[in-house]
Amino acid sequence: MGKYIKGKKLPKGISRRKDDGKFMAGFVDKAGKRHQRRFDTMVEADRWLYEMRHQDEFGDGIDAEDITVDEWFKFWHTELIKDLAANTRRNYAERYYQNIQPVIGRMKLKNVKPMHCTKILNSMDDKYAGSTIYQAYITLGTIFKSAKLNGKIKVHPLDGVKFSKSTKAVDDLKVLTVEEQRKFLDAARRSHNYYQYAFLLETGLRTGEMIALTWDDVDWERRTLTIRKTMEFRYKRQQFWVAGPPKTMASYRTIPLTGRAYEILKEVYATKDTRKQSPELDTVLEYADKRKDQKQKKSFNMKDLVFINFRTGMPNKNSSYDTHLYKLCDEAGIKRFCMHALRHTYATRAIESGMQPKTLQKLLGHSSLKTTMDRYVHVTDDSMEMGIKLFEQGQLENGLAAAKGP
Repeated sequence: MGKYIKGKKLPKGISRRKDDGKFMAGFVDKAGKRHQRRFDTMVEADRWLYEMRHQDEFGDGIDAEDITVDEWFKFWHTELIKDLAANTRRNYAERYYQNIQPVIGRMKLKNVKPMHCTKILNSMDDKYAGSTIYQAYITLGTIFKSAKLNGKIKVHPLDGVKFSKSTKAVDDLKVLTVEEQRKFLDAARRSHNYYQYAFLLETGLRTGEMIALTWDDVDWERRTLTIRKTMEFRYKRQQFWVAGPPKTMASYRTIPLTGRAYEILKEVYATKDTRKQSPELDTVLEYADKRKDQKQKKSFNMKDLVFINFRTGMPNKNSSYDTHLYKLCDEAGIKRFCMHALRHTYATRAIESGMQPKTLQKLLGHSSLKTTMDRYVHVTDDSMEMGIKLFEQGQLENGLAAAKGP
């Protein structure tokens, strides 16, 4: 792969000849045959490469002008962005199959209009966090931008599209004040997810870390909790749970439990043998342990999960937690927030209580202290008032309080 104008990288499969400056496009089809052709411009080379790959993928019977959104997404996802990070490709796929495909999947690519994009975003308005809607917005934009660049559509259907919910809608409230936290917990006591919400406020775990907790992660004698895996629900043609390692190496950690966190685990454990369990819980999930001394595949049975929904007998999906949170916030009369705000709130309460920043960094599983302090610790009115009181107390104890004027 060479460089194009102004040092930009050329698309995969295209190179530029040094002798005459022409562009060479080539790829190997499913039969193993190599196709190659020379062009005067990079746009022509890219378009030819797309057409050839598309023909190889879908066969001669499909007119590129009449491909559906489903067909374009499959080609785009498997060919054009296959070199992107796995998480990025997974996020694109989740938003497409869960939110975009049901509305426009069967439509012809060229027939999608702004009103269809608006319908997709509006349908998510009451069910998803603003950040998730923004992911769908980005996915739509990227899919159709690629189609336009490759000459499949003339006008981008997302141009000018606006939706009622801000992309930062629930994320505006990143931390609860002490009073908001009290109101939220009071409302949550009537919720089937109360233990999970309260546990996050006592431990600061990521949602996926909490979902993946199994009883062997709890050391009852030492009153500690070990975080070594995470779980998430994948939305594809087949929907399923997957387990994986924690976010970073620093996320592998063993943390002491507060008295309330320990009580919550004891109360949940008391229902372990009598709670409803879906047949799907008898599934073994594998995950990789990336620590140097533990590099091997590990597994656990989902029936050993600490937190499951007592009504369904299955663990709650992240999106389900957020949806239920909004209802509780409305009941409590406070601004809506997402699950991650509980982690931010834990961090802020910890610092307000006098915890050392380095200690908090370890408890949260952050690689960088800067991340802990800049992104997770928030200055509230309560913390400022507390800070002034502590300052005044220190001044008095050290005999530094200013004397009264004459």
